[in-house]
Amino acid sequence: MTYLFIPLFIILAVVLVFGIVVLLGRFRGGKYLRPIIATLSKVGFMRRWFQKISQAALERQNPELATALRKMQRAGTNPDPQKAQQALSTLSATERRAYLDAVQDQGAMPEPANRQQRRMQQKLQQGSRPSGGSNANKKKRR
Repeated sequence: MTYLFIPLFIILAVVLVFGIVVLLGRFRGGKYLRPIIATLSKVGFMRRWFQKISQAALERQNPELATALRKMQRAGTNPDPQKAQQALSTLSATERRAYLDAVQDQGAMPEPANRQQRRMQQKLQQGSRPSGGSNANKKKRR
């Protein structure tokens, strides 16, 4: 007779945990859910599941940004500046604009070290590609 209650208890426990997760997600913008998700993300299959869910949500909200992020992930997690520039050049104008807006919102846009980097960053933000001229052509203009 008590064996009949085991599935009921399991279902109640799952519903309770799901309810707590929903409540934590709604309360104060998910402030208390973030550490739980970060801890669960250390498990391989959970991390892949969370990434899949966030990618699907991003594709619904901003498809250009989702495509841009997918292309930028091919360059690697921490690419050198040349690889990052090559990855940025593969983006279309709308994808580049969406990506740069997202990077600026995150505050991850590094401060340029010199004038050349500032000019390249301004060109990227305006949506135009930097000139691919050789160094010989640049020296002739000086």
